Amino acid sequence: MKIIILGTAYPYRGGIASFNERLAYELIAQGHEVVIYTFTMQYPGFLFPGKTQFSEDPKPENLKIIRSLNSVNPVSWIRTGLKIRKENPDMIISKFWLPFMGPSLGTALRVAKTKKCKCISIIDNIIPHEKRPGDLFLAKYYTRIIDKFVVMSSSVLEDMKKFTKTKPVVLVPHPVYDNYGEIVPRDEACKYLKISTEAKYIMFFGFIRDYKGLDLLLEALNDKFFVLKGIKCIVAGEYYGNEQKYIDLIDILNIRDLLILKTDFIPNEEVKYYFSAADLIVQPYKTATQSGISQLAYHFEKPMVVTNVGGLAEIVENGKSGYVVEPEVCEIKKALKDFFTEEKNDTFTINLKKKKEEFSWKNFVKSTLE
Repeated sequence: MKIIILGTAYPYRGGIASFNERLAYELIAQGHEVVIYTFTMQYPGFLFPGKTQFSEDPKPENLKIIRSLNSVNPVSWIRTGLKIRKENPDMIISKFWLPFMGPSLGTALRVAKTKKCKCISIIDNIIPHEKRPGDLFLAKYYTRIIDKFVVMSSSVLEDMKKFTKTKPVVLVPHPVYDNYGEIVPRDEACKYLKISTEAKYIMFFGFIRDYKGLDLLLEALNDKFFVLKGIKCIVAGEYYGNEQKYIDLIDILNIRDLLILKTDFIPNEEVKYYFSAADLIVQPYKTATQSGISQLAYHFEKPMVVTNVGGLAEIVENGKSGYVVEPEVCEIKKALKDFFTEEKNDTFTINLKKKKEEFSWKNFVKSTLE
């Protein structure tokens, strides 16, 4: 088939761009012709919480990426739709994660759609973690043009009942992110990051937003156990919110010596070093749907502590590939202590290797196309 992917891709950075590019590679590998249409402007500067939207990595090889869509310019929405319509695709796949994108994506799809063309949406979140007025209206504008939906967690599957009662909605687990390089030896990873090879490492990875619960993890670390065991916590990711709040909390808890703060955007080529150095990945989220961080952890075969919110518990097998706990400081602390006291790394890693085969891109694309 000829398939258009409409959404974030290079030169933009982040998990959504990475997902769309990896999806394109798998579709091409399965014999389809793929073109990605991405943004000329994704977010207006005043709406973007980070330092930059743009990637410093090299352009993905052998992908046709066309920059066309401006999220706040209606003329570009129509123009992009006409360009896609002219390509005469069999299918358009778009990823939805934020109601703000509803008008631009929804209008472009309305213009591009023909009788033979199916519009498929992969839904990250249909109801955002950080709610704003108009979210429901904007999301409905987008969903009305979609023929079929793929969701990656049961919580989003449930949320979709508010948006359609007649269109197919299929749950397919988030595939493993295997496009960030292979596992490197732990000592090599530590040396690259300029951290001790003797310490043990917990890691919080990804953009730092309030709903991701970094404050819960910081409070959980306020215990002499971690000092005595030589355990440190790597915080790897850019602040997308009130940085000072976390700095103040670190000082109040007096845990700065336990932390390795790498609070800039982590380039794609460095991700493998962070995950290869870490012993345990912690996702102390207060709310969630699914998380690409879990799938990074699976790829790098790292045990996890996740909270029992959204679809996180569907991905991590409690007691086998990690821990599923309530989003409470005492529960997170209990899991951390158990992992390092009982030395469960090897057992969990064996189970992770078996489980990650279920989350292949081949299976994800097969289910999506079916």
